Amino acid sequence: MFAAIKEATAAFPFPIVGIDSDNGSEFINWELLRWCEQEQLTFTRSRPGNKNDGAHVEQKNWHVVRQTVGYHRYDTAAELELLSRIWALQGQLTNHFGPQQKLVQKIRTGPKITKKYDLPATPYERVLADEGTVRQVVKAKLKRENKPLNPAAIQRQVQALCSELLTLTTAKQGPKSQPTIRAQSNDSSIRATRAS
Repeated sequence: MFAAIKEATAAFPFPIVGIDSDNGSEFINWELLRWCEQEQLTFTRSRPGNKNDGAHVEQKNWHVVRQTVGYHRYDTAAELELLSRIWALQGQLTNHFGPQQKLVQKIRTGPKITKKYDLPATPYERVLADEGTVRQVVKAKLKRENKPLNPAAIQRQVQALCSELLTLTTAKQGPKSQPTIRAQSNDSSIRATRAS
């Protein structure tokens, strides 16, 4: 998990100022805390039993993760390799071609809350529009990466890899065992006959 966090933070086009993790032991440990202190990152965690603390993450878990690869248990090296390829492609789709809206204002009028959102933009467009945080060399690199991308071709690749992953994960489960059927004893009918 620690290696994945370091890899993810290095891949962001903007500097990371903090990590807000889940409260599992894979996140809450001395190694991650020391690294955050060394990198001068704020380290916070969600509260146990409060799913809304990570509402944006949970939304992405459903919209991106679960709708792409489902709910199977992936625990082999071959599955990890396929998942890595899927996420690289899915990241291109989500970041370059998936427009999103951000909440910019909430207005309360009595009991009613009205929300106002900005215009839809992809994460790629938001990074390019950023003033001051993202370096120009990073923006130039992203523009070069974006130019040859074809969303339909990427989607086909993702679907083919997901099909391969599903085949792999269902094959390791083996055949389902048939329930054992016990032969019924005729003792009860004998007892009923004797009683009458």
